[in-house]
Amino acid sequence: MSLHSYTKLWVHIIWETLNREKLLNEKARKLVSEYLFNYSKEKNIFMKINYVNPEHVHTLINLPTNLSIEDTIKLFKGSSSHFINQDGIVPGKFSWGRGYAAFSASESQLEKVVEYIRNQREHHRVKSYAEEYDLFMRKYGFKDLVNR
Repeated sequence: MSLHSYTKLWVHIIWETLNREKLLNEKARKLVSEYLFNYSKEKNIFMKINYVNPEHVHTLINLPTNLSIEDTIKLFKGSSSHFINQDGIVPGKFSWGRGYAAFSASESQLEKVVEYIRNQREHHRVKSYAEEYDLFMRKYGFKDLVNR
């Protein structure tokens, strides 16, 4: 019997555009979403779902054994911003903002997280991204960081 490493670490990751500017129109969002899926396959990162909003991205991945969350985010943000700029998907120079949020998702709650990400358009008709951000920060115990 040979030794292998197995993990199933679901991570819900959120990151935003620089200054939370709504830079990604419908066409750009579709292109970036497809790019992220293809790029994740190329890097052997299983991405269950993503949703690109005008100013932020949600994705749910199974974190591979060979990457940290930080390394994964650097790959996604660096590669996708290069793609956006190289292909002129938005006018001017595009940049993602600093940082990210990453939350564990249990197997038993996975479908709830998938539905939450899938329904971003409907969700943001009721709640702004700033309100969503504050809610996540409070829900996960980062109350002191809400007023950054």
